Amino acid sequence: MSLDKKEDIQTLALDFLSVAQQAAIASYPWVGKGKKNEADGAGTEAMRTRMNTIGMEGTIVIGEGELDEAPMLYIGERVGTGAGPSVDIAVDPVEGTTLMSKGQDNSLTVIAVAERGHLLNAPDMYMKKMAAGPKAKGRIDIEAPLTDNILAVADALGKDVSEVTVMIQDRDRHQPLIQEVFKAGAKVKLFSDGDVTGAIATAIEELDVDLLVGTGGAPEGVISAAALRSLGGDFQAQLVCQSNEEFKRCVAMGMSDPGKILRMDDLVKSDQCFFVATGITDGILLNGVRKKSGGALFTHSFITVGGKGSYFQFIETRH
Repeated sequence: MSLDKKEDIQTLALDFLSVAQQAAIASYPWVGKGKKNEADGAGTEAMRTRMNTIGMEGTIVIGEGELDEAPMLYIGERVGTGAGPSVDIAVDPVEGTTLMSKGQDNSLTVIAVAERGHLLNAPDMYMKKMAAGPKAKGRIDIEAPLTDNILAVADALGKDVSEVTVMIQDRDRHQPLIQEVFKAGAKVKLFSDGDVTGAIATAIEELDVDLLVGTGGAPEGVISAAALRSLGGDFQAQLVCQSNEEFKRCVAMGMSDPGKILRMDDLVKSDQCFFVATGITDGILLNGVRKKSGGALFTHSFITVGGKGSYFQFIETRH
């Protein structure tokens, strides 16, 4: 069964909203406890349990590792009741595990879903990334110098270059990019971990992020691409093989040319997709899980669905 009706996608997206909420709630007790693995395990177990109640034939294409590395949500695992639409699923139960373990901002649960065979099965390795919002769609080029991209985005947004904000992960490897932004006369917004939030921010004007660039995890790149496709934005990437073993793994996963430039249609091949996220700790996109007097928990989530009339919503829920 294909995922071809708008109402089917919206219904499934709401089911997965519940998945993200349950994973965030399960991880919440571990915030600031310095135990990344315990938090990730709690979120993963809650996510898996809830997904197996959904009417679908789901396959994890980006999860917690290979079958021999992770007992839950391994790549290739089938989830759902087995009756319903056939979909590919990419998950990160705790995006920003280090942030969460230290009680810092911008940790969240993220999930991307698309029709079967329409999400890139990305290995856990580095990926060069570039993201922009809907107004700059078609104007970025990951093969061009960063300065050229800044100028193109400024033109697309009707901004002066001095008003353009480029989000970059605060890592030594990104110093040349940071210096190029300064030289171009644009602004830098640095972050420590979790680039999915930064990619999404380019598509939400109120967050004042115009371009995301840098090198980070490939699985997070595919999840970001699904979010940007649903939001009508643009995302481009290139896998960075750091060893012959990584190159061979890419080939084994069906990539005949691991170094090729990946455009949106290479990463997410259909508009029949959606993205959901729930905050674990406070961040620029979402508030974290909050516990009120009496024991009630409140979650803050984000959902965006692709296709005609794509939209996004922020949802606060009392549990």
